This record gives sequence, C-alpha cells and structure tokens, in this order.
Amino acid sequence: MKLSVCVPTYNHEQYIGQMLDGALMQQTSFNFEIVIGDDASTDATPDIIREYSAKKPGVSTRGTIRAFLHSENQGPKEPREFAGRNNVLQLLKACKGEYVAMCEGDDYWTDPFKLQKQVDFLDQNPDFAVCHHNMEVIYEDGSPSHFFNAPDQKAVSTIEDLLEDKWFMATASWVYRNHFLTEDFAEWHAKAAAGDWAIMFQLAAKGKIGYLSDVMGVYRKHSAGLSNVHAHTNFRFLQNRKEMFRNVGKWLDGRYDATVTRTVHRYDELLAGLEKIGSSN
Repeated sequence: MKLSVCVPTYNHEQYIGQMLDGALMQQTSFNFEIVIGDDASTDATPDIIREYSAKKPGVSTRGTIRAFLHSENQGPKEPREFAGRNNVLQLLKACKGEYVAMCEGDDYWTDPFKLQKQVDFLDQNPDFAVCHHNMEVIYEDGSPSHFFNAPDQKAVSTIEDLLEDKWFMATASWVYRNHFLTEDFAEWHAKAAAGDWAIMFQLAAKGKIGYLSDVMGVYRKHSAGLSNVHAHTNFRFLQNRKEMFRNVGKWLDGRYDATVTRTVHRYDELLAGLEKIGSSN
C-alpha cells in the first residue's frame, strides 16, 4: 500500500462527510486506504462513516475505507489535555501505507491532486521525512478566514525549527514517511499533551520537512476543538509543553541543548507570568 489517510474523529457529524469527500476525490497513480477511527461519538458520526463505507467499497475509487468504530471512548478521560490520544495512536499503528496523510474529521481537502503532489515530492526527495502545504483557516464564529502559512514560510524546515517552538504545519496538511510502521513511539510521547508535536518531533528526527505553498485544504477552528484546551493561558498545559521540550532534548542526546535551553527558559517566563496573575486575583 502506497499511502494511508489517517482520520481520527469524534462528534464530527457536521463535518465528516466533507472530509471523506475530500479524500475520496483524490486523483492518484497509486491506491490508498482511508483508516478512520471514531472515538465512540455520541452523535451520528459512526452512521455517516458506515454509509460511506457501504457506498465506497473500493470498486470505483482508488481509496478503500477501513473503519474502527469504537463502542467505548478510548480515552484517556483525564487529564482533558490528552483527550482522544489513544484513538490517534491506535490509528497511526493501523496505517499500513508507505506514507501517511493526516486529516482530522473536522478538516477537509480541496485539491484533488494533493496526495499525488506530496507523494511525488517525497518520492523524489528521499532525505525528507515530511511534506506539508498551506491551508485556509476558517472560523465557526464568523471571524475572517486566513491562510495557515505566511508568504515567507520556509520551503525547508528541520527539527531545530520545532525545538525553537515554531509550529508551521496544519495537521491536515501532513504527508509523512510511515516511520511508525516499524518503530514504536518514543517513551516520552505518552507524557506529552501536544500529540501532534510529539509525532512531528519523531518524524523530523528522521529527515527534513518540505513545504508546498499550494492551498490544498481547510482547517476549521471551532469551540469543540482541542486547540482551545491547548492554550497559552492553560498553566498545566504550559508545564507539560516545557517538559516535552526537555524530554525531546534528552532523547536527541543533547545535540540541540542550546536551542532547547532557550525554549525552556521562555516557558519558565510564561509560567511565572501566569502565576503572578493568579496570585493577584
């Protein structure tokens, strides 16, 4: 299998059809699978997935659907910052493709050649572990939309950019070499609340990150999204982020100690600021 589309979803009945349409419209020279995991949604999401699985068995499309419809939420329930983690990790391990494309159930793709473009890039550039692209960001509350990446986004990034606490990749824009097909997650991964960062650190340790400026999908920001929990006003989350950078620095055998030390120091300042605000209230 050339590529797996990894789709974690939970209570996405308003969105999951559009996500699956964006995946199934992909025009590729290779076959791919859609590996979707519903984390015991309480809405109609599982029913919609069943409908798509029945309609699209792989006869008329290059994309086949493998659905994991959990009857119980995979957790963990606490802390809230880790919500959905186990579903995602199980899905990543279920992906059998040489490459994996990520797309959460509330985002979607708009370019029918997205997967082909990114696979071509990685096929032609074996020293790259990841390829990402620009996305449109839209808001549930009606705020103006904008692009995820700025016009000056670098064409080539490395793990050092991530260690500087720079995030420049919408999750639904990733295609990466399936490192986890043969290797386990790093020991520190289970302790990191920011699961997308944890995955990307492990991938970026294996190769460079390439960027395509094409806008090929939509990233939704809405009240139910985890980005509202993973906020820089959440003291516990900031503490966890600081520890993640420390743990990654150790895992990389101290090769980036200067960069990691600067990043940890910035988190110390942020945490001190929040403590000061808390003590004055």
